[in-house]
Amino acid sequence: MRLLLTIKIWREGKYYIAYCPELEVASQGKDFQHALNKVKEAVEAFLEETKRMGTFEEVLKQAGFVKEKQEWRSPLISISPIEINV
Repeated sequence: MRLLLTIKIWREGKYYIAYCPELEVASQGKDFQHALNKVKEAVEAFLEETKRMGTFEEVLKQAGFVKEKQEWRSPLISISPIEINV
């Protein structure tokens, strides 16, 4: 099964933080690619654990995924810049 997920990566000090908003899973790495690889590992481990615990479908439903036939459709995540006067 394949899921389409969003990954946001930013630099914080000397590390890169990688965050998956759909599942609220995060990791970090020494560079962009390392952070991306680490968050992929973290997401895979998280999902494997939900399968082991028997909560996989419930976790996806709570995260906003919708099951259509045998596929899970990802929730719509929109990341847009906005300007605010302060």
